[in-house]
Amino acid sequence: MELTFAAATDVGRQRNHNEDNFLIDRRLRLFVVADGMGGHAAGEVASSITVHEIRDAVHKNRDLIERFGEPGSEVHSMQILQVLEHAIQSACSTVFSRAQAESEKRGMGTTASALLIAGKAGALRGFIAHVGDSRIYLARQDQCHQLTEDHSLVNELIRRGKLKRGEVENSPYKQFKNAVTRAVGVYPSVEVDTFDFDILPGDSFLICSDGMYIYVNGEEVPGLLAEGDIKDVPKRLIDIANEGGGHDNITALVIRVSDTPAPEAGGRAKELSLKLDVLRSMQLFRYLSYKELVKINNIAQIEEYESGQHIFREGDKGDAMYSVMSGRVSLLKDDVVVVELERGEHFGEMSLVDRSVRSLTALASANCRLISIKRKRFYSIIKEEPSLATKLLWSFVQVLTSRLRKTTADLSDALQGERLIDTTAENLFRE
Repeated sequence: MELTFAAATDVGRQRNHNEDNFLIDRRLRLFVVADGMGGHAAGEVASSITVHEIRDAVHKNRDLIERFGEPGSEVHSMQILQVLEHAIQSACSTVFSRAQAESEKRGMGTTASALLIAGKAGALRGFIAHVGDSRIYLARQDQCHQLTEDHSLVNELIRRGKLKRGEVENSPYKQFKNAVTRAVGVYPSVEVDTFDFDILPGDSFLICSDGMYIYVNGEEVPGLLAEGDIKDVPKRLIDIANEGGGHDNITALVIRVSDTPAPEAGGRAKELSLKLDVLRSMQLFRYLSYKELVKINNIAQIEEYESGQHIFREGDKGDAMYSVMSGRVSLLKDDVVVVELERGEHFGEMSLVDRSVRSLTALASANCRLISIKRKRFYSIIKEEPSLATKLLWSFVQVLTSRLRKTTADLSDALQGERLIDTTAENLFRE
C-alpha cells in the first residue's frame, strides 16, 4: 500500500494573519495540523513550535517506530502511542515556557492533531494523538468517520445533553462556539487523546482545522477526498470554506492509501471488514461510534475451532465472550442441545462481568471462526473510556432484559402446557 498526500493552508476571509500550521514528514510518515490561539500573533508561534516539537520528538524515536511490524519485533502499539503522547507533552511544555518568558504571549496555545502511519506495506497501522478541536476524518468504503473528539465547550455541552447539535447558532452559547477545553501550551501539561487502528487499502484521511470542517458535511468528505489529483484536493477544500464565509484560518491535509494491496494485505482487509461487521451487528455494541467499535476490535482476537471441538465445558471458569464470525456453535446443557448459533450471534457475555463458572457447554458443530473478547482486556477499556462504558452498560442491561423476558415467556408457556396436560388427564380420568 502506497501513500500519497498534499496539504494547503489559507488565512480565510475574516482574519488578517494565519495562525494555523501543518507538517508533513515523508520519511516518518507523520502528519500534523495545529490551529493556534492568542493575541499579537502568539497563536502562530504556538502552532509553529508545536508541529516542530512533535516532529523532533517522533524523530528521536524513529528506530522504535521502524521496528514496529517487523517479524519477531517486540514493539507494541502502546509504545508508539506513548511516543506520540510524549511528543505532544513536550510541545506543551515548550510552548508554555515560551509564553512565561515573553509576557505578550501569555496564555497562547494551540490545537494539535497528529497521525503517524507505521508498519510494513501489507500491514499499516495508524496512530493518533489529539488535543483541541481540529479533526481527523477517515473515509472508508464511501463512509466518513470522525476519529477525534472535539475538546470544546460546545461539544461538552452536547455530551451532557444541555445542547443539541445544530442549535449552537440560536443558543446562549453561540459566543463560546470557538472555546476549547484543552489546548497545547496553555498549561505546562495537557491530557492527550490517543488511538490506534488498522489502515486498509483505499482509505483516505483528512486532517483539518475548524475553519475547514465547519463548511463541509461529513457525508461529502469521501467524495471530496477521492476526486481528481490529490494535489488539487486541499485547495478545492479551501475554496469551499472561503465560499462559505471563511470565518477563520483554513487548513486541509489529505492522505490517500492506494487501493491495490498486496495479496496478504487484501486478505487482511477482508478479515478486518468482516470482523467489524460482526461486532457492529451485536446488540451489545449497537450504540458505539465507529471509533469506539474499532477500540473493541483492537482487543478482540480471532480463534478457530474444528467441528466437534469444545470451546468450553459446563463448569469451566469463564474469562471471555465469543461471537460467531463463521460456522456454527451448539450450546448444550447435560449433553442436550439448547440452541444453535450462527454468524453474528454471541454467547458467554456474562463472563465479562462475572467470574462464575460456565453454565453451558459450547461445542463447534461445524468448523468455525470466533471473535473472542477477554474479560481482562475488556476491563481495561471500561476503565479508560467512561462514555463507552456507559453505552456498554446500557446495552448489557437490554440484552439481559430481553433474555429474561424470553425465559419468562418460555416458562409461562411450559406452565400452561403442564396445566393443559393436567386438565386433559383429569378429564380422561373422569371419563
